[in-house]
Amino acid sequence: MKNPLKTIRETKPLVHHITNWVTIYDCANITRAFGALPVMAHAPEECADMTKISSALVLNIGTLTPEIINSMLLSAATANEMKIPVVLDAVGVGATKFRDETAAKILGSVHIDIIKGNYSEIAKLAGEKAETKGVEATLISADPEKVAKEFAKSSSSVVVMTGKEDVISDGCRTIIVKNGHEFMGSIVGTGCMAASIIASFAAVNPDYCFAARDALCYFGVAGELAAKKSAGPGSFKVNLYDEVFNLSDEKVKDMMNVEER
Repeated sequence: MKNPLKTIRETKPLVHHITNWVTIYDCANITRAFGALPVMAHAPEECADMTKISSALVLNIGTLTPEIINSMLLSAATANEMKIPVVLDAVGVGATKFRDETAAKILGSVHIDIIKGNYSEIAKLAGEKAETKGVEATLISADPEKVAKEFAKSSSSVVVMTGKEDVISDGCRTIIVKNGHEFMGSIVGTGCMAASIIASFAAVNPDYCFAARDALCYFGVAGELAAKKSAGPGSFKVNLYDEVFNLSDEKVKDMMNVEER
C-alpha cells in the first residue's frame, strides 16, 4: 500500500480492543494518534456486537480473567465471521500455566491473523525453550527468523516478534524492521501499543505481513524522532505521541530501515 497512514486517517477504522488494564489508556491514545478510532468493550453481553461494527480486533492477554477470556473467544469468532483481522498479543506467555493455556485455547478455537509477542513469548508459543520474566523478554536459543517462519507456517498466521530488531513472517516472506529507539523499552506499554498500531494498519491493508511491517516502521520512526527531543522516559512518552500525530507517509519513507529475506 502506497500511503497507509493517509488511508488510516481518511477512513478512520474502528479498532476493537479486549486488552489489559495496565496499558489500555495508552493503547487508546496511540490508536487515535495514528488516526484510527479505538474502542474497548470487554463485557460478554456486548463484545461481539462491537466487533461486528469494527474493522479490526485486538486481543491482549496481559490481565486475564475468565470473563475476559470468554469475551475474547466470542469477539474473535465474530471477527472470523466478518472476515476482519484479529491480532493476538501474547503478553506474558511463558510466565504462568494459566496464561499459556489461555493462549493455546484461543489459537485452537479461532483463527488469529496476526500473532504478536516479544522473542521469548513467540518462542514459547512455537514450542521452543524460552523463559519469561513477567512480561519482559528473555534471550532464546533458537534463531528468531526461523522460529517466526516456521510458526507462521504451522499457525497459518502472520507472526510478529518484537525486540531490538522486529521479525515478521507469513511463512514465505520474512521481514526485519530495524527502526526504533532504546527509549521505547524504557516506558511501560510500547509493546501493547504496537499491537494496536498493527491492527490499525491491518484494518486498511489485507496483506497483513506488509501491514505489520508498516506499523512497526512508522512506530519505530516516531520513536527515533521523539528520542532526539527527550531527556528521559517522561519527556519521551509525551514526545512519542506528538511525533506519531505529526507523522506523514513521506517522512517515514525517508527513514524506513527494513530488510526482506
